Amino acid sequence: MIHSLEVQIPPESQGKRLDKYLSEDLALFPRSQIESRKCRVFAQGKLQKPGLKLKGLEIFTIIYEDLPEVSYEGEDLPLSIIYEDSRVVVLNKARGMVVHPAQGNHQGTLVQGLLFHCRGLKDAFPDQPLRPGIVHRLDKETTGLIIAAKDPQTLEYLGMQFRKKTTKKIYWAVLKGHLPEKEGEIEGFLTRDPGNRKKFMIHGSLGKKSHTKYRVLAVKGNYTWVELSPLTGRTHQLRVHMASQGCPILGDGVYGRKDKNFPQAPLMLHALSLQIQLPEGGETQFRAEVPRDFLSILRTLGWNLF
Repeated sequence: MIHSLEVQIPPESQGKRLDKYLSEDLALFPRSQIESRKCRVFAQGKLQKPGLKLKGLEIFTIIYEDLPEVSYEGEDLPLSIIYEDSRVVVLNKARGMVVHPAQGNHQGTLVQGLLFHCRGLKDAFPDQPLRPGIVHRLDKETTGLIIAAKDPQTLEYLGMQFRKKTTKKIYWAVLKGHLPEKEGEIEGFLTRDPGNRKKFMIHGSLGKKSHTKYRVLAVKGNYTWVELSPLTGRTHQLRVHMASQGCPILGDGVYGRKDKNFPQAPLMLHALSLQIQLPEGGETQFRAEVPRDFLSILRTLGWNLF
């Protein structure tokens, strides 16, 4: 059976190839389906090439066959809401929660929780059933601040700030190892690891530009508590950048190893604060409460916040 779906490209996918966005970011169309032309993409009635470089915020119509069933209905999920008005909702994302439905994650996503909480969200984004109102993402095991829009105009307003890099994001992380300086910057091109498609790596010239500032907050033995400020928003950026310095984030089973002192450590990466211009409230800084499992490891290392 032939189906159609309209999607708007999120700001953070700017520069990505169209086929990679469909298979990797949207995660609903296998590359084989795209290559066999069982999935075709149109913009204003014109067929788009798989290698098209995305600009962000474009709207495409996807014609496809046999899309795997994914639930777009709201679910009554526990959401930690930090702030909400008629245009936006700001949340503290829980560990283990995927942001939007995709292959292998059909239920319990942040999007489905938002669809239940914001009853008009589905109607506001009829062309974006997969990620209505989603401005940016966090990895499944990363906790902390995420902002969503309640209407397309607000989505574009917030998304433009991410694209122009006028937002200010701060993360906390605990690393295994020591960074070379107390303050510094890490830059490089991020691309997928050819040996493991689920991983990313720094390459000399291929991939997307990435840039992170860091500031060491404390050191205890072979552990470092650090503040991270990403100036770009690439997938796995902070995790790859820290691992590239020989200091993988504690609890990162993809870019690091299990730690003998903290074998059950979660991914010690938390999106702590976000400074952004709101449509109705001017520039605002939000802060997400640090989860208990993160605080527990900080205290074990002698770093008490209170």
